[in-house]
Amino acid sequence: MISNQILQSTVDGLKAIARTEIAVCDIEGKLLASTFPDSEHNEEMVASFANSPADSQVINGFQFFKVFDEQQLEYVLLAKGNTDDIYMIGKLATFQIENLLIAYKERFDKDNFIKNLLLDNLLLVDIYNRAKKLRIEANARRVVFIIETKLERDIASLENIRTLFAARTRDFVTAVDEHYIILVKEVKENCTYNELDKVAKLIIDDLAGYGTNNVSIAYGTIVSEIKEVSRSYKEAKMALDVGKIFYGGAEIVAYARLGIGRLIYQLPISLCKMFIREIFEGKSPDDFDEETLVTINKFFENSLNVSETSRQLYIHRNTLVYRLDKLQKTTGLDLRVFEDSITFKIALMVVKYMKYMERQDY
Repeated sequence: MISNQILQSTVDGLKAIARTEIAVCDIEGKLLASTFPDSEHNEEMVASFANSPADSQVINGFQFFKVFDEQQLEYVLLAKGNTDDIYMIGKLATFQIENLLIAYKERFDKDNFIKNLLLDNLLLVDIYNRAKKLRIEANARRVVFIIETKLERDIASLENIRTLFAARTRDFVTAVDEHYIILVKEVKENCTYNELDKVAKLIIDDLAGYGTNNVSIAYGTIVSEIKEVSRSYKEAKMALDVGKIFYGGAEIVAYARLGIGRLIYQLPISLCKMFIREIFEGKSPDDFDEETLVTINKFFENSLNVSETSRQLYIHRNTLVYRLDKLQKTTGLDLRVFEDSITFKIALMVVKYMKYMERQDY
């Protein structure tokens, strides 16, 4: 069903072109859109015409026309006047609205198909049969973006993104729940992940132009067949979660760049707890003081370089060495040794993951 807003815009446009007063009613006679005063509208007259066998009729100075959607009566259109020119304008207006019904139904069918495709609700044979019926290319390269705007049921942002990609008829913008907006984008053969970052940045900038800030975007890997779109969607969902845990300040997160965080995210909590107990002997990184945590993070940021870390912390090299020695005595891990530093880094990430999962349980 076309919204009343679209119908009103259509009749306003037709009036501007044809200089004819036009109205659209439902089959019970209720006025949906009009360019003339409500006082000229007769609900009973419209309902009576809708129940008659005639497809068009002149009544009280108006041309009445029936608007069908696949042979089912959907609307009654009124054009003011009873001349042959008014009849022609009325028929053109009827044709326009019937084509709008087709376009909106096709958009709804495609949107419904994409939603079910993302959620793995279709059998393999149904995917290809419905894609062919809806004229959706089955073997195109695609990638799924998930956009989070921090607002539930963000219809405005959904429509803004649809407008942004409206010219690209092979891209699909939809929503499968109240929290996220989904973009299924077709990409060229030589598309790189840097180019996908640019697409994400374009969306962020576009929404910022409408006053929507603090937007997070994650995307999956590029897939080559329509049956694999759901995999790219699952990857994007994981990227969004992993990004929140390990890359809190990132606006854009790519599944392909998640690194070890992707593996940690899939670990059972029981295994994580056991790992932390073994590494820290019952303690936790939370037990370290702020100075020690800052030192550890800065040391990792500088790729285990003692001189550069001490310079950025504004401390003497010997002071940094003392802190690292103290940490080694406490944990048994020497961060200057590559293997120990990797173990410690993973342990810190595991603790972050555990904290995140605990918050999700509340």
